[in-house]
Amino acid sequence: MQSNLVMFPNAGATGKSTQTEERTATKYNRAEQQFIELLATEDLDNKLDVEVAKVNEFERVLSMAIRAAYQNGYGDEQAHRFLQRILYRINRLKLFWYDDLRHYTNERSLYLHSCRDQIEAAWQEWELAQIDVTALQQLQQVDIKQALIERASADLDPPLSEDSRYIREKMTEAGYRHLLAIASFDGLVEGSRLSRILGGTANEVQCTLVRVLLEEYGNGRLARKHSTFFAQMLTEFGMNTEPEGYFDLVPWEVIACGNHNFLVTERKRYFLRYSGGLTYFEVAGPAAYRNYLAAAQRLGLSDAAMGYWELHIREDERHGRWMLDDVALPLVERYPNEAWELLLGYDQEKLMGDRAAKAVVRSIRESE
Repeated sequence: MQSNLVMFPNAGATGKSTQTEERTATKYNRAEQQFIELLATEDLDNKLDVEVAKVNEFERVLSMAIRAAYQNGYGDEQAHRFLQRILYRINRLKLFWYDDLRHYTNERSLYLHSCRDQIEAAWQEWELAQIDVTALQQLQQVDIKQALIERASADLDPPLSEDSRYIREKMTEAGYRHLLAIASFDGLVEGSRLSRILGGTANEVQCTLVRVLLEEYGNGRLARKHSTFFAQMLTEFGMNTEPEGYFDLVPWEVIACGNHNFLVTERKRYFLRYSGGLTYFEVAGPAAYRNYLAAAQRLGLSDAAMGYWELHIREDERHGRWMLDDVALPLVERYPNEAWELLLGYDQEKLMGDRAAKAVVRSIRESE
């Protein structure tokens, strides 16, 4: 992953406000660089005393960012971005990137885990406050099933939003390339987090999830793996095909979706939340991909420049049916008392996904 610093964007204010934002951005940039250096410190947990000045400065900025992001309504954009980037740098150690083995020296660091837990606790409380969890908890088993079916039906083919029309009808080729750059954050490693919840007792639900993963991975053939199709789109434009190559362009809202998936796949207690979230993701995906495909066709791009979208429209429609019929609904039967968590996961994935989609379109507009 690129370790160069990103300059956190200003909100467009002037005068003293701009100067304050610039000073804050400098603090966040410096703290992130300090954290990158800590990540690379051999045997970090036993060298915290040696790095005490660096650790103290980072922790001071971390606490400041948590207050700014999660204790002030919607929160400060720069704080959100800083926290999600730090959290992601910790979470990505759970995956293997076929890079220098020394990069994983601190993958089980207690200090890193404490930083992760500090961010996650405040962040998840903030996220859950945006959903009526109590109302979901009061639903009966039959109501949960019906709610899942109705949600999936509505999200399978939703009406076009203003942002969807912009992508389909107005986005330029430069905007399309910007979209690919941001989407590569997930597109080049997709499915990786799903692999973390597959182990355990064999049953129909588990086998369905394995089938989804196998299709994402081209049934073990690199040429058919979905990320290969995404890399082909990037190659068509002469763009960087390295995973995380455009990390600095990715809005915090998109990084947050990735971090949320790390959380719910890492903790087996959140298995139902993850299953509900993946159901939404697979059901709703084709509608978004159809927008991207329509834009590519309008721009007269080659088949290679849009092949990933065509593949996903076809396969994710099938995956959505699998997730609803063979995962979500059977899990309602298996866990009647906790089945509401499936709806929580579904609704949270939708909320965060919609927020990320708006951020992506906003970034595309700014780039154009």
